[in-house]
Amino acid sequence: MSFWNSKSLAEMSTQEWELLCDGCGKCCLNKLIDDETEELYYSNAACRLLDGQECHCTQYNERFSIVPECTQITADNVAELTWLPDSCAYRRLAMGRDLPSWHPLLTGSKQAMHENGMSVQNKIVCETKVVDIEDHIVIWPLRDMD
Repeated sequence: MSFWNSKSLAEMSTQEWELLCDGCGKCCLNKLIDDETEELYYSNAACRLLDGQECHCTQYNERFSIVPECTQITADNVAELTWLPDSCAYRRLAMGRDLPSWHPLLTGSKQAMHENGMSVQNKIVCETKVVDIEDHIVIWPLRDMD
């Protein structure tokens, strides 16, 4: 039985926790919340540390000191992070769902995730190049295949 099916998020080791991340990069997108409706919107403007081709943080170990507003996802806070996309493995498992069929732990690589359009690969702009974030609202990060 796989570790994600046999352990709760809180029981996972640091290594197992890190393996759960599919590396899609969606959590690194800038998001907006409508003040009136509290509706969440994703943009294609990504954190300046995100590599848009490889979909990983270029300064992962130092990210919190470089980008203080970066949020660490933990077993204790994952249920509160409602801005995580439904395709996120942490969110899926916290909601009692299984990993999606394209997840790298199931396929052995990130290729299926990219081919299914579930990552930010080749879809983002660096936040430092964005003038008006409202012009960068997108819906593709909300897609959840299975």
